[in-house]
Amino acid sequence: MAACTCAACDFERDYEIAQMPLMREIERRVRGSDYGATSWATCEQVQQSVRRLSLTHGLSLLDIGAGSGWPALFLATLSGCDVVLTDLPLSGLRKAQTRAASDGLSSRCRVLAADGAALPFPDGLFDRVHHADVLCCMERKGEMLRECRRVARRGARMEFSVISLARQPAGEDELRLLQKSGPPHPDAEEDYAVLLRKAGWDVLERIDVTTEFARCMDILLEELHARRGAFIELLGEQDHAERMVHRRSTRAAISRGLLQREIFVAA
Repeated sequence: MAACTCAACDFERDYEIAQMPLMREIERRVRGSDYGATSWATCEQVQQSVRRLSLTHGLSLLDIGAGSGWPALFLATLSGCDVVLTDLPLSGLRKAQTRAASDGLSSRCRVLAADGAALPFPDGLFDRVHHADVLCCMERKGEMLRECRRVARRGARMEFSVISLARQPAGEDELRLLQKSGPPHPDAEEDYAVLLRKAGWDVLERIDVTTEFARCMDILLEELHARRGAFIELLGEQDHAERMVHRRSTRAAISRGLLQREIFVAA
C-alpha cells in the first residue's frame, strides 16, 4: 500500500504550525491538550495511562516519537516520573524542551534525536516505555517493538496507541480511500498481539478507542470547516484543501470499518 504523501504527513512542518494560537485552540477542543500534539491521545486517555503503567515518582519513562512533548510531559507532570523523549524531527524536540522548562520539568526530562527502531540506549535502562500513534507511521514495526523490549528493565511495562487496518480493503475503491487517508503505514501484516509476543512482550490489556478517535476527527473536521478562512490564512489554500481531503478520507475509512485505533498495555 502506498504511503500518504500529503501535507498532513509533513511532521517537521506540523510541529511548527501546531504551536500557532489557532492550532492550540483547536487542539484543546479535540484532545484537551495544548502541546502541539500530532497523536490522537486525549487528555482522559493519558490520565488513564498513569494508572495502567503504574507510573510513580522516581520511575524512568521512555517516550518514542515524542514530538513536541504530548503526552510524555503530561505523564511526567501527573506522575512525578523522569522522562526521556526521543524523535527524529528536531523541530518537535526543541518545542518539547521549551515546554519542559516552562512546566518546571527540566531536571526530570531529557530529549534526544533517535530512531525508534534503533535506540541509542543500553539494555534494560527504562522502567516504562510509551509511544502514541507512532508504529502506524513506521514500516519497521517489529524492529521497534524489539528495541522497546531491549531497553526495558525486567518487569517493565509498555503502553502504546496505534491506528491500524481493521480489515483488508475490498476492491480498488477502498484501497484508494486508504491511500488518501492516514496514517502512512496502517498495515501491520500481523496482529499487534502477535507482533508483541514475537518481540518478547506479554499483552496485559487491549482497548479499542476507535469511537473516541472518530469523535475527535468529527470535532477537527467541524473546526476546519467553520474556520476555513483562518486556516487558509495560516496554511495556504492548497494545504488546507489537502488536509480536508486527508481528514475526510480518514473519517470515511473509520466509518466503513477499515481503520481502528487501539491501546495496548504489555509487560
